[in-house]
Amino acid sequence: MDAAPDYIADFADYITASPSSYHAVAEAARQLEAAGFVRLDEQADWGTAGAPGRGRRVAAAAGASEEPPRTFFVVRDGAIIAWALPEGAGPTTPFRILGAHTDSPGFKLKPKPTIGSNGWLQAGVEIYGGPLLNSWLDRELELAGRIVTRDGREHLVRTGPFMRIPQLAIHLDREANSGLTLDRQRHTSPVFGVGDVSQADLLDHLAGLVEAAVPAKGKGRKPGAGAGAGAGAGAGGAGGAFTAAGAGGGLAGAAVTGADIAGYDILTADTAAPARFGLGGQLFAAGRMDNLSSVYAGLRALIAVAGARGGTAARTAASAGPAGGAGAAGGAGAARHITVLAAFDHEELGSESRSGASGPLLDDILTRISGGLGATSGQRLQAYAGSWCVSADAGHSVHPNYPEKHDPANRPIAGGGPLLKINGNQRYATDAHGAALWATACADAGVAYQEFVSNNSVPCGSTIGPLTATRLGIRTVDVGIALLSMHSARELCHVDDPAALSAAIAAFFAPSA
Repeated sequence: MDAAPDYIADFADYITASPSSYHAVAEAARQLEAAGFVRLDEQADWGTAGAPGRGRRVAAAAGASEEPPRTFFVVRDGAIIAWALPEGAGPTTPFRILGAHTDSPGFKLKPKPTIGSNGWLQAGVEIYGGPLLNSWLDRELELAGRIVTRDGREHLVRTGPFMRIPQLAIHLDREANSGLTLDRQRHTSPVFGVGDVSQADLLDHLAGLVEAAVPAKGKGRKPGAGAGAGAGAGAGGAGGAFTAAGAGGGLAGAAVTGADIAGYDILTADTAAPARFGLGGQLFAAGRMDNLSSVYAGLRALIAVAGARGGTAARTAASAGPAGGAGAAGGAGAARHITVLAAFDHEELGSESRSGASGPLLDDILTRISGGLGATSGQRLQAYAGSWCVSADAGHSVHPNYPEKHDPANRPIAGGGPLLKINGNQRYATDAHGAALWATACADAGVAYQEFVSNNSVPCGSTIGPLTATRLGIRTVDVGIALLSMHSARELCHVDDPAALSAAIAAFFAPSA
């Protein structure tokens, strides 16, 4: 695709800015606000904010007439839902939803995290989800996530390169190349220094990042308000995504210490930068592409389609639109649907949380949108009956070294276009109507697609697709890009596929017919 290089560079920036689900949501919120989307607080009375022409107004650009907002978003912890209302939306206007997830497998910091062994300082970590454990060995890792201080403020922090899980030398394990076996407790504790454990405190280090990033007194965010774009990455954060501001505020201006940290959700991330390489630069490697590839594709598509409709995002649509015709996908057809991006947390754990796909978040937001449009409960169900959800999550490319692990007749390959994911046991939600919908979206976007089905002897995983279909009764189709090394600390795709996925999502949001 002609625009793939620009897209992949922007995608790489998004990955770098998103070492945790909380950072991924904060960066998405920043881009949405830059595109004119209005942030709503779940604890506030939205009134008629869901109804075009009746919501509260936003400041217009210089020289332009003031207009009511049509684009909104809500943050709940590590999840974000954003939507764009078409002109003329009513109580039974259906939804077109792109569902994805913000979290990735790795490790999560335990309580009492500072541990040690034989003079080495180590971090106590718990395995998060299903990472490919050996891929995390001998890499410079960072800690990233959110902490809540005693004053109730929530802060995003990231350490930059800080620790490493060292592998045992071959001289001490001559059978390592015959089959590496890792004990999940004893062999996965990262080292971050040497010294006396009683003289070191990992929480003090994290608190030092808060001191550099704390907002001015009175401007912090209370828990539950979501991760804002202004929350800091901390000095030394990879990618330079944060500029310290308001240092010395909060906690009455005192220096923040580990004792001031009341709670935290801190995870690990690989700090190696995303890289494009291979013959003609065809290949792209990075961490967390499962599933930031889908989150970013949906984010770009939503901003582009909202701008093409002439909403508050129009000023930035030209620069934000995805490749392959996504910017042109908006038009007369776009007004028939409310477009929604729903990026959930905790999919890698089963989605059972208040910010996960099994929780009430999406139904809560859709209910409030419908209520703002004056819908009765019956009319809301009418809207659901005409709605669609595309569940986007990374899938598998055929592996050149292990082809026997794949279905003999269905072997999608990286670079062949987005996947249509099919499973006869409903591990994916795709049915015949969903397959037809995705084929049409890809045709409208001018991109190829390919079908994925698992080898009968190698059962596949699942996605948020069946969960959404079950909870809401909305027709759902499962898609994604093809990866090698899924759940590795560093995954691999073809450089064209992320942009192609975004283009197809934009066409789904704004169908031509």
